[in-house]
Amino acid sequence: NSDNQVAIAAAGAIPPLAELLTSGTVGAKVDAARTLQKLAATADNQGAIAKAGAIPLFVELLASGTAVAKEKAAGALRKLAVNSDNQVAIAKAGAIPPLVELLTSGTA
Repeated sequence: NSDNQVAIAAAGAIPPLAELLTSGTVGAKVDAARTLQKLAATADNQGAIAKAGAIPLFVELLASGTAVAKEKAAGALRKLAVNSDNQVAIAKAGAIPPLVELLTSGTA
């Protein structure tokens, strides 16, 4: 629920989860992307996730991650894009071409 999502962020979980998007194992990257996707359901967390530098890291996963990682990264970006500042950051990070590629090729 949203109270738990805010509490998890307040405990400082977002920066280490963002770090796992690049430094973790394949499984850790997927889990971090999935968790950040769920945390991005609240407006406060959307800003915090962007501030932690996760947007370009999601774009990297879109370009070179596993099929599941691509799916989770796209889902996280979808939730982050609710915020207008994040929309600009997502575009500037180069997310549009890999998102279009994902639409045309799927996650397989």
